[in-house]
Amino acid sequence: MSLLVVGLSHRSAPVSVLERASLPTDTQIKLLQDALAAEPATEAAVLATCNRIELYADVDKFHAGVAELTTLLAQHSGAGLDELTPYLYVHYEDRAVHHLFSVACGLDSMVVGEGQILGQIKDALALGQELHTAGRLLNDLFQQALRVGKRAHSETGIDRAGQSLVTFGLEQLAEGRPVEDWAGGKRALVIGAGSMSSLAAATLARAGVAEIVIANRTAARADRLVQILNQPGGTGVRARAVTMAAVGAELTHADIVVSCTGSTGLVLTAEVVGTALRDRTAPQALLDLAMPRDIDSGVHRLGGARLMDIESLAEASADAPMAADVDQVRTIVSDEVAAFGAAQRAAHITPTVVALRAMAADVVSSEVARLEGRLPDLDDRQRAEVTRTVRRVVDKLLHAPTVRVKQLASEPGGAGYADALRELFDLDPQTVAAVSRADLNDTDGVGRGRV
Repeated sequence: MSLLVVGLSHRSAPVSVLERASLPTDTQIKLLQDALAAEPATEAAVLATCNRIELYADVDKFHAGVAELTTLLAQHSGAGLDELTPYLYVHYEDRAVHHLFSVACGLDSMVVGEGQILGQIKDALALGQELHTAGRLLNDLFQQALRVGKRAHSETGIDRAGQSLVTFGLEQLAEGRPVEDWAGGKRALVIGAGSMSSLAAATLARAGVAEIVIANRTAARADRLVQILNQPGGTGVRARAVTMAAVGAELTHADIVVSCTGSTGLVLTAEVVGTALRDRTAPQALLDLAMPRDIDSGVHRLGGARLMDIESLAEASADAPMAADVDQVRTIVSDEVAAFGAAQRAAHITPTVVALRAMAADVVSSEVARLEGRLPDLDDRQRAEVTRTVRRVVDKLLHAPTVRVKQLASEPGGAGYADALRELFDLDPQTVAAVSRADLNDTDGVGRGRV
């Protein structure tokens, strides 16, 4: 395993840099394709959220891998290499596994313990599988990360340490009041109909807002979200969809505005918000969850408006208390990293063991054939008994060393046992490689990387 991750997040970079370095889905696709086209990456996956951009890869060489992934991130993001480099972090092998598992548990989130990151990791894996850039290593890694994250949320109280970015943002806007008391009876405008916007709409509906207006560039997605909100037996909120052209008019009536689109430019300028505020008597609360930002930061200076964006949420989350359960989650992460490493090291030696057993089977077949030539009078029963006996002897001779070598290979520093086994039994490296390729291509519809 030569796992490498290069990335930046709210912990390493200012929001202004994260904003310029954001990766829309079409850019992520090109980044993954270019990562595999270049050396030394053989697998790649990208995890891009509103406060994190990370490129994972299985690389042949560490230094060349760091240089290549760093260059690719700069080329595909809106930030230049010189601007990006000071804020990048690099993790390799077990440290890279530890990092992703920590991310999956919410330990590295802006709001500690938030669970939405699990959906984003799942999306990153799905994209890698769809493009066939995620091979055996990254499939195993991301699937295990999802299991570790779910384990952390089910076995500990990490959920009490934090909540989703949507809930945290609304709590900041409520300024200490219960969100239900603050939002109850208000009108809400949600701009966007993606996963974050849908979560915001559902959260506002549960909080008891009187009306939710959904604006989205794709009318069908807005209509679909409205249908979900208006389902019988739901929260009872009134929901309707409007076009993006109607957003300016809707701003005048909205008490709460949440925006999270994939736009690369501003959706709401300070001028547009200021015009709406002139026709309002009540204050307006705005929550911008987009990266890059949807709402002009100049809104902060407008009277009658309170804006919370990624930057202000990052500042607020720095003072959020950490629950004692975080220590328990860290223990889970450490245990799971050790288990994952052991499993990967054990899997590394499997092709060599398979090749050894295949060689032994060939020797048995050859010797039995030679015996039949020397003893042509053996009947079928005798020939079958001789064959079974020889196979049993070979199996018993190989059983203990192959079991033991798998155990030794799973321990730290055990990578050399596969080489030792190949050397001792004079195994053909091409045969071992062929076993590895066959094993890698034996899939059930799951995307794999290059082999």
